[in-house]
Amino acid sequence: MGYTRNAEESGELRTEGPPVACASPDYPVAAVQRMNHVFPILTALAYFLSFGLYVRFLSTGSKLTGRLGTALLGLGLIAHYFALLERPRGLHTVPYHDLSGSMSLIGWLLAVTYLGLELYHRQRSVGAFVLPIILVFFLVGHLAPADRLPPPAAHGAIFALHVTLSILAYAAFALSFVLSLIFLGEERLLRRHKVGEVVWRLPPLELLAQMSQSSVLVGLVSIAIGTSLGFITVDRLEGQHSYFDPKYVTTLLLLVLYAVYFFLARTTAWRGARASKLCVFNFVIVVFNFTVVGFFLSHGHRYF
Repeated sequence: MGYTRNAEESGELRTEGPPVACASPDYPVAAVQRMNHVFPILTALAYFLSFGLYVRFLSTGSKLTGRLGTALLGLGLIAHYFALLERPRGLHTVPYHDLSGSMSLIGWLLAVTYLGLELYHRQRSVGAFVLPIILVFFLVGHLAPADRLPPPAAHGAIFALHVTLSILAYAAFALSFVLSLIFLGEERLLRRHKVGEVVWRLPPLELLAQMSQSSVLVGLVSIAIGTSLGFITVDRLEGQHSYFDPKYVTTLLLLVLYAVYFFLARTTAWRGARASKLCVFNFVIVVFNFTVVGFFLSHGHRYF
């Protein structure tokens, strides 16, 4: 690189060769926006590959394929976690601030809950049924436009833990719903003697019931602690929120309904299909609580 003679004579310095782009205030923003797409793409890729491997495992029974599916699910969880951090950082808010953020957080917690159950019960056969739901929550959460809403009135560590545990309860109850549907479908096929290779690779009915109960137990503990922390948050916002908010009333109803399920599922009269049907009914109330109550009836809650 040198200087031209005319430039030397005029006292101006001019470089020969291609011009150098000047940094602009928009450059860091554009770079961050490009980086923001990395973790969502990695997450979607890992989840899709994991789903394919779980389907392959269900059809062939290959242990190596199942382990690879679990490993990719774990990698997807890590990438999804960083995607959850990047999105609210760009919006200068929290992950549960809007509907899309809450959906993505539900998907992540659903994946965490399922992976924990898989490792605890050592059963991978239901992964092919759970991964599509995780993918739907993730894709909706990251493709939907962000809501232009003011930040929530409450804030702080207690409020964040309240919201996180409440959403974890939704995820755990969603997983128990899926497991109950698998139980009912498998039980019906067995009664009709329509048993194929895929059915034989599904977990035994007793194990499916145990997995559903484990998921409900996670949800019960989460919703109990989360609701208690919510009451503490209300105390700090006296005059702005009510203890009789419809969200709290419906949440306490869910706590009772799932506690009843957890008790009845262990009795001889209700064990099996009757308990699974009750679990499916309870999840209908969960959906009602998340949608109708959260969107239209509650004044202190949005998407949690």
